Amino acid sequence: MTEFLINLLLSFFAFSFIGWCIEVILKYRQFHKFINRGFLSGPWLPIYGFGAVLLTLSVFGIGGFESSIGTTFVISFIVCGFVEYMASYILEKRYHARWWDYSKKPMNLHGRVWIGNLVLFGLGGIAIIEIANPFFYDVFSRMNILYRSILAGVLSVAFIIDLIGSQFIMKLVKFGIEHSDADNTEAINAEIKLLLSDKSIFYRRFADAYPDVIYQTEKIKSHMEEVRIETERLRAEAEARLNRVNERLEANREQFVAAVDPVGTAKNKIITKQDLLINLLYDEDTATDEMKVLVNEIAECRKIIEQRRYGGGFQWGH
Repeated sequence: MTEFLINLLLSFFAFSFIGWCIEVILKYRQFHKFINRGFLSGPWLPIYGFGAVLLTLSVFGIGGFESSIGTTFVISFIVCGFVEYMASYILEKRYHARWWDYSKKPMNLHGRVWIGNLVLFGLGGIAIIEIANPFFYDVFSRMNILYRSILAGVLSVAFIIDLIGSQFIMKLVKFGIEHSDADNTEAINAEIKLLLSDKSIFYRRFADAYPDVIYQTEKIKSHMEEVRIETERLRAEAEARLNRVNERLEANREQFVAAVDPVGTAKNKIITKQDLLINLLYDEDTATDEMKVLVNEIAECRKIIEQRRYGGGFQWGH
């Protein structure tokens, strides 16, 4: 059991390092410069290591019931998606900032996870269980248990020291966010960089680690709500103006038709009142066949008039 836990701890650090490498490469492609990603100063991103370990334990626990690539994909899809969502939620609530945002991505959940990443998590989980884990555990098994224990201990101590130091940085960042008077992310980001500029290299590194962070202070939320309310007000005013314009156009059209073709307007009024009179006097049950034929002929004539009135035009040859 002790050997299993040591191997699990070593795999945590291995996948944390792999995750750090992936993030560095992605950000280099985006910003064309090296960015040491993550809250920690060392070359590790614990969210990747924690996700890989949790995935390994989940697959190991369910493996007794069913073990297949499909099962691994589904477990990875759910477990890693849950880890990413909760990490985003906790960090936002604790530090008033959203460190990644997928709101513009398709099929996203509150901007914290999206379908593209979840599919990659599923595929990555298969790679972890089927390829990476067998490789790492084979390497670990070739090492003496004492050396493994020492390596795990040294990495753990370094990780804890890094974690404690990063907490001081995060407290300073949190203080800067909470006491900022800015009402937008760009201004707060500039204030945070200024706040950390005279600190050590570890503080300055954090300022550059998240160039696309979105801060969520109460002032920003209030400003966004004001923008939303103003947008709704302008939209309602535009709709009201459009309705008034349409009403005026319709009234002008009726006046124009009455002025240009008073006889036609009178005919239309006669036809409308004629229909009302027929509806009042006509009874389907007591009407004779001649009355029914007459009503149908009137209806057909009315259709022809309506077609010509609304663009049907004259049909040549009739």
